[in-house]
Amino acid sequence: MELRRVWKTMTGCVGAFLLLGLCAAAQTPSKVLLVLEKNGTQLDIIDPLSLKTVAKVPAGQDPHEVIASDDGKLAYITNYGGAQSSLHMISVVDLVAQKALAPIDLVALHGAHGLDFVGGELYFTAETSKVIGRYNPSTKEIDWVMGTGQDRTHMVWVAPSLDKIVTSNVSSATISIIELVLQPNRGFGPPPGGTPPAGPPPGSGNQKSWEVTNVPVGRGSEGFDVSPDGKEIWTGNAQDGTVSVIDFASKKAVQTVPISAKGANRLKFTPDGKLVLVSGLGMFGPGAAPSAANLVVLDAASRKEVKQLSLGGGAAGILMDPDGSRAFVAVSGGNKVAIVDLKNLSVTGEIAPLGQPDGMAWAVRK
Repeated sequence: MELRRVWKTMTGCVGAFLLLGLCAAAQTPSKVLLVLEKNGTQLDIIDPLSLKTVAKVPAGQDPHEVIASDDGKLAYITNYGGAQSSLHMISVVDLVAQKALAPIDLVALHGAHGLDFVGGELYFTAETSKVIGRYNPSTKEIDWVMGTGQDRTHMVWVAPSLDKIVTSNVSSATISIIELVLQPNRGFGPPPGGTPPAGPPPGSGNQKSWEVTNVPVGRGSEGFDVSPDGKEIWTGNAQDGTVSVIDFASKKAVQTVPISAKGANRLKFTPDGKLVLVSGLGMFGPGAAPSAANLVVLDAASRKEVKQLSLGGGAAGILMDPDGSRAFVAVSGGNKVAIVDLKNLSVTGEIAPLGQPDGMAWAVRK
């Protein structure tokens, strides 16, 4: 009888330890890789060390881009629907609880796509509405909207200083550089024959205002990146098979570089700024021949191709490991994410199978 009680106690403890182990395995690590599956309309939460999927969470209709909050606890996902979309939602996922929360209703702003999270707020593009918007998670309100006047305002980058914004505009073939600048406060002055108002005279001070410069680039400008030193903007031109290099200070395109990849989709600098990766979705235009390379690597200094990679399908999203060791490339046409070693520029692994992966992001819980 005593042996039986001891055996039950031991087996109960083992079972409890096994249960705890399973629960621990299901918890979200402090640093995770977020991958959107467009075909599965879900967000994959992946352990970047084991490359195992921790959880899959519904991501709303037609998910395209994803970004995490500064504290790494929430993920925001644009529900796109195309350039003429009537969709007006950004999905929200609790990464700790691994569940979908109530989405953000953009109301009159349609076709949300590009995302950036800076200064505690979420910036987004709304293609159909030709605007950039900003959502404040604390107040749960859209507290700023600005029209670009460009067709298919697609991706967005916001400077940490919050005084510079860059967007790519696919159909207008432009990059918009939007800067917060000081301009003379001209005022209105007193009415004719009236008494001058109290205080400083009109024109004696300055006021901040947004100034927009639209820089012409190649056709189909979509994926872009700002160099780590902040001096250049590079954008891939899908329809032209080129990359445009823009000098940030002068706001002018200074060079057009031909590339091997067709249908350029995304472009990213390595963290050290030495290399630029450009993904390609493949054939572009009626009767176009397939492209062997769907990921090309450029030397940022010489602006020459140093490597071409065939990943087994049209490639889209690119995400750099912050330590500069590897890049994750969403091979949408191959239903996988390829892992590229940035030291020897070779494919060292993959995450598969996935349903048309695209947008990716890091979430680091604080």
